[in-house]
Amino acid sequence: MECSTCGTPDGDVPGWCSACGASRRIAARTLLAWLTRDATDLPSPALDGDPLAWPGYPARRDEVRAATGLDEAVVAVEADVGSTRAVLVAWDFDFLGGSMSSGVGAVVAAAYDHAREAGLPVVLLPSTGGARMQEGMASLVQMAATAVAARAHAVAGLLQVAVLRDPTTGGVFASHANLADVVLAEPGATIGFAGPRVAEAMTGGSLPSGSHTAEGARAAGLVDAVVPRPELPDVLHRLLAWPGRAPVAGRDPGAPRAVDRQTGRAAATLGGTDAWTEVERSRAPDRARTPAFLAALDVAAELHGDRAGEDDRTIRVALVRWDGTPAVVVAMDRTAGDGRPRPAGYRKAWRGLRLADRLGVPVVTLVDTPGADASASSEAGGIAAHIARTFSEVLAVRSPVVSLVVGEGGSGGALALAVGDRLLIQEHATFSVIAPEGAAAILHRDAGRAAEVAELLDPTSARLLELGIADEVVPEPSGAEVATAVAAVGRALAELAAGDPAGHRAQRWTRWRSAGQRP
Repeated sequence: MECSTCGTPDGDVPGWCSACGASRRIAARTLLAWLTRDATDLPSPALDGDPLAWPGYPARRDEVRAATGLDEAVVAVEADVGSTRAVLVAWDFDFLGGSMSSGVGAVVAAAYDHAREAGLPVVLLPSTGGARMQEGMASLVQMAATAVAARAHAVAGLLQVAVLRDPTTGGVFASHANLADVVLAEPGATIGFAGPRVAEAMTGGSLPSGSHTAEGARAAGLVDAVVPRPELPDVLHRLLAWPGRAPVAGRDPGAPRAVDRQTGRAAATLGGTDAWTEVERSRAPDRARTPAFLAALDVAAELHGDRAGEDDRTIRVALVRWDGTPAVVVAMDRTAGDGRPRPAGYRKAWRGLRLADRLGVPVVTLVDTPGADASASSEAGGIAAHIARTFSEVLAVRSPVVSLVVGEGGSGGALALAVGDRLLIQEHATFSVIAPEGAAAILHRDAGRAAEVAELLDPTSARLLELGIADEVVPEPSGAEVATAVAAVGRALAELAAGDPAGHRAQRWTRWRSAGQRP
């Protein structure tokens, strides 16, 4: 076919124009044939219900079946996506607008069941206008049926990915599609709970520019990435392959590192530098921070947004391989804005922590912030409650958690992401109960005495090791090099992996239950 925008014939990517970048809707079978190899159709429990005896509905459904060659508006297959076997469910908009019927719900739920029993990830590829009105409430309750199936798949510890195509609205979007762990969208796709025409009719006004678009959803933190169609096979391949464990040639974690918690001097070359100098080093603009760490890792995907309308970039969540081990990185990014996490940032962190817990992969947290945001908007948004909930979420993860202080650890907003099984700190990083300026303002009503107060607070790596709060001080080379720290975290992950998997959470609770309670 030819591009309706510029007339260029289709190339290797179905429905996508290499000349102008425009894409059009394509049939479900066409999409699956392009994305997958060795595909096998799953049994289709299609139903022929007509619960409302809607005039002409059975005849219209038969016409569409003849025209599309499909039994229902979805096609479910088990197939290879790159190197990973998966279950894929694709909607066909030409079948009554890809609408959700009792038959569609049965196919989707059965596909989830098959994936769960086979231990496979699920990829959803919706293109739907919402519920099938001709089936009334029998259609609407498929939201619940598919949500049950999606939840059971999640509880089984399996990955779910959704790729929102044009359009994705209504009951599919508001149920299983938004229960996926990672939500992607094609450029220009119409996305929304209600379609634009319905939204305007119900609200009595026109929609603002960018509303109900893939790009608008990405800006609002409702989708993780907008992926052009030619890039989709590679993106899905990397994402689906990520949870699998790959052996690393020559990897030797070595013996667990002994820590002298009384003196802490054998772990690194410590001491001899005043505390204020260390504070300044931890804040230095040329210091290696979260972007440098992510650039050094094999990143399968980055999650964006809190699924509630915001994407706070001061906290980043990435699905990575750390020394060959799949892991979820939850990182504070001091280079984003003022580096102070808002409530939305912590909500994004919860997404990563819960995903790691369900899939059984370890977590690495990177701590680097002057402190959580204390503005009036964050206070009204529940910043204190979000910090408290983040402590609980980290402590609840059943897989190993390794925390690394890469720069400045500022108060409780930083500690919430630091309560892992191991707490590592860069040699010239700091962690303080409060910023020295804040302490000076409280004690002396003079923030200018921060350097003096810093000596009393002593937020240095040496002191944290001596107090038994940090487990290891990581020597750091100058500049933006992060290899030393990456290796130290990798060693900690390997040591924890060799331990009792069932004991991680209990040991973490014991550790932090008695933290700082020295005789």
